[in-house]
Amino acid sequence: MTTNANALPLPRSRPQFAATLRNYLSLTKPLIIIELLITTVPAMVVAQGGWPSTWLVIATVIGGTLSAGGANTINCWYDRDIDALMRRTRNRPMVTRAIDPAHGLLFGIALGAIAFLFLLATTTPAAAVISLVALLFYVFVYTVWLKRRTPQNIVIGGAAGAFPPVVGWAAVTGDVSVAAVVMFAIIFLWTPPHFWALALRLKDDYAEAHVPMLPVTAGPAATRIQIAGYSVVLVAVSLLLVPAASLGWIYLGSAAGLGAMFIWSAFRLWRRPDSVSPLGLYKFSLLYLALLFVAMGVDAAILG
Repeated sequence: MTTNANALPLPRSRPQFAATLRNYLSLTKPLIIIELLITTVPAMVVAQGGWPSTWLVIATVIGGTLSAGGANTINCWYDRDIDALMRRTRNRPMVTRAIDPAHGLLFGIALGAIAFLFLLATTTPAAAVISLVALLFYVFVYTVWLKRRTPQNIVIGGAAGAFPPVVGWAAVTGDVSVAAVVMFAIIFLWTPPHFWALALRLKDDYAEAHVPMLPVTAGPAATRIQIAGYSVVLVAVSLLLVPAASLGWIYLGSAAGLGAMFIWSAFRLWRRPDSVSPLGLYKFSLLYLALLFVAMGVDAAILG
């Protein structure tokens, strides 16, 4: 009887272990990683002028996932104080202490280090270094330096999210070309209207946490104007990829059509703020970026 009583807690360890794994996984922000990887693979196809080595694609995706996951985890560790003040983030594992903050930090650093070594061993030195630079930029420039100090935080710091296609390009070619820089610029210019649309909805949360996002410091009206302005510049730059990467009508038509929809959505948000939800633009911006990069990959694979 004593043996059976002592054995009762054992089945409970499995759900607890699974919950711990889920908590560690959530620290990496997997949904954000998926969006980043969607921009990596098409860049590799454009760089190759067709489908590159499947193993190289898999290795780059694995390395990019580990690196982005490490950066996101360290971000969760550093921001756990302000995360506790916002409804959207107050249940993150290091806020609730479901994951010990010291363990979370070590986990993030380990992911970043493994990612660098893995990319160095399986792709190219350029891809490994660029991936590491992206991690360090996100942690130290955006998270530590800019996020709590300036409403331009997401403009400058958002560059960290623009590195994945450059990593993909460097994994194929070993260097960086004008086309890779244009891809970087596309995501760099996409990030402010994308994130500010969400920030408009979460303005009170950011105000409560004293994070100077643009809707808090400049107000919703000024933010909507900035979103509209960035959308126009974004679409113009997206068209530059046609000559820069020698792309054809598939990408050109997609970039023009998707761009027109993006500008229309941004201007509707600006001109009709009482009837147009910023979440509509936020969700469309995710679809826009994914379809834009898929279009460039399809164009390169078919017409390249």
